[in-house]
Amino acid sequence: APTTAGPAVPAPGPQIPVGVTPPPGYTIGPDDMLTIVFWREKDLSVDAMVRPDGRISLPLINDVLAAGLTPEQLRVALAAAASKFVTDPTVTVVVKQINSRKVFITGQVAKPSLYPLTGPTTVLQLLAMAGGVLEYADAENITIVRTENGKPTSFAFNVPGGGNAGG
Repeated sequence: APTTAGPAVPAPGPQIPVGVTPPPGYTIGPDDMLTIVFWREKDLSVDAMVRPDGRISLPLINDVLAAGLTPEQLRVALAAAASKFVTDPTVTVVVKQINSRKVFITGQVAKPSLYPLTGPTTVLQLLAMAGGVLEYADAENITIVRTENGKPTSFAFNVPGGGNAGG
């Protein structure tokens, strides 16, 4: 009697690295770290840092604009670009690190510095990251400057219960 070798084992899918969960509305920006995985095409799969010009470099495909795109839009663009070299490319874009969203906290805080914005963050959370306002800080006159589409916009912010602590 012929012997049979058990049930057929499906070919393993691509090993997708774990990344961060981007916030809603997230678009890729310079300094973000991405992992691009092409299923069955290991030579095309790379870790890519988004350059200051907003592009990433991949084997064969060369430079691709990533900044300003969502991970899904980049996935579609990469699949289209790879289709010149690969039949039915299956691409996955994983956001490994979000480094493009930054906030500078300066002035009367314990630790003025540059801080990454990896998700939705409140002003109070940012102040806490910076070690809190200093004793003589004017907590009722904080200015938030936000740049959107290249234009700075200012907002006034008061720390709830502002003024100096213990006052």
